[in-house]
Amino acid sequence: MRPEDLKYQQTHEWVKIEGDTATIGITDHAVSHLSDLVFLDLPAAGSSVTMGESFGEIESVKAVSPLISPVSGEVLESNETLSDSLEWLSEEPFGKAWMIKVKLTDTSGDLMDAAAYDAHCTAEG
Repeated sequence: MRPEDLKYQQTHEWVKIEGDTATIGITDHAVSHLSDLVFLDLPAAGSSVTMGESFGEIESVKAVSPLISPVSGEVLESNETLSDSLEWLSEEPFGKAWMIKVKLTDTSGDLMDAAAYDAHCTAEG
């Protein structure tokens, strides 16, 4: 069951918005499709992210995939521990495997609730 307090996008990133801060990660669906993760590249604090654009990459033995930002703003913090603990993405994709925290400037993207995201994943196969 995916958390109801998060919003999701079709590219399989999730976002939790609390006040003017957004925490961003990737979903369990994305992790299961990537499998065998080997590398993660995240932006440094102070960097800017733009809604709909890549903020980093995740690499599996199969492919390199861009991480697409669901919001715009300034990176407050990157989860630096995650690069050395990629198994967290399988264990707790909605918890300790968060990727970045962003001070929001724009949240007007097309985000889905958990039910709509579940339907999207089912339709995608």
